[in-house]
Amino acid sequence: HKTSDPKQVATAIIRGAFEFQGQKCSAASRCYISKNIWNDVEKHLKADIASFKIGSPEDMSNYITAVIHEGSFDKLAGFIDQAKNDSDAEIIAGGGYDKSKGYFIEPTVIKTNDPKYTTMCTELFGPVLTVYVFDDNAWEETLHLVDETSEYALTGAVFSEDRYALEQGVRILENAAGNFYINDKPTGAVVGQQPFGGARASGTNDKAGSKLNLYRWVSPRMIKETFVTPTDYRYPFLG
Repeated sequence: HKTSDPKQVATAIIRGAFEFQGQKCSAASRCYISKNIWNDVEKHLKADIASFKIGSPEDMSNYITAVIHEGSFDKLAGFIDQAKNDSDAEIIAGGGYDKSKGYFIEPTVIKTNDPKYTTMCTELFGPVLTVYVFDDNAWEETLHLVDETSEYALTGAVFSEDRYALEQGVRILENAAGNFYINDKPTGAVVGQQPFGGARASGTNDKAGSKLNLYRWVSPRMIKETFVTPTDYRYPFLG
């Protein structure tokens, strides 16, 4: 939303999209940013990505390591190459990849002018984020766009300092994210505190980590036992 703090938004994007190389089900893969704050968000994103230390997972100081295998590498590299060649997409950060020693994909941000661009609709499961910049006054319209674009509905987040804008987000995205975050990244659900799960193609939304999940594994049965069994069909009110 146009009232959001650009640095807070950028930090949430960095953590939400690139931790574990984006290889977790809750990771951010598409982002909708108000034109009013985009320039500042872009500046912070580029600065943060440039500061990443990339290398072996054995070194805990590395923020980015390799993706899981060659199949993942090839798929992600293919989408990056496609974005480089498409007229409705632009790589504004990253875009490199190398598998000479490990399957390394550079954290990549794609900016598109098409809200239905391939990487806005496809689950990539890697360190590739696509951004669509919307007009400042198109908040509600954009929320509906978010809801209608993906077949998945696991996690999502909205940022705003306007309480009404947040309430709109909660309402319109009711079915778009089983775990919904307000002014925070869409990842990092704490077991036992934030029951986890989503609907649509993301699952049955049974909320692992809570008693709600138990209902998926049982078949409820209701039993009634009567201790004073009627012997007359007439109810008292019949006289």
